[in-house]
Amino acid sequence: MNELNWIKEFPAAVTLCDEDGIILDMNDRAVKGYEKEGGRKLIGSNMLDCHPEPARTKTERLLAGREKNVYTIEKNGVKKLIYQSPWFRNGQFSGFVELSIEIPFEMPHFIRS
Repeated sequence: MNELNWIKEFPAAVTLCDEDGIILDMNDRAVKGYEKEGGRKLIGSNMLDCHPEPARTKTERLLAGREKNVYTIEKNGVKKLIYQSPWFRNGQFSGFVELSIEIPFEMPHFIRS
């Protein structure tokens, strides 16, 4: 059993792209979330084409600068944490991973020492 297969059914959307923005993989939740845009058929396409302005320019800047981007959104009554971050293979920049995680509107926040 390949232990990395856990991500396929992980209950958050996971999308992986290379350093040029080409979508390499999507888990089941991401495929479902992008169903209207083509779902699994998006693999092999450039994720920049999925972003209208001004998001496209911002995404290009994030790719070029290898910058992390974290924010929350609300859409159709669902609140999500969006976490976009560079990923690396053997220390080499290899692209971006995006996690889209449903979160409650009200959630506890803890400060730990």
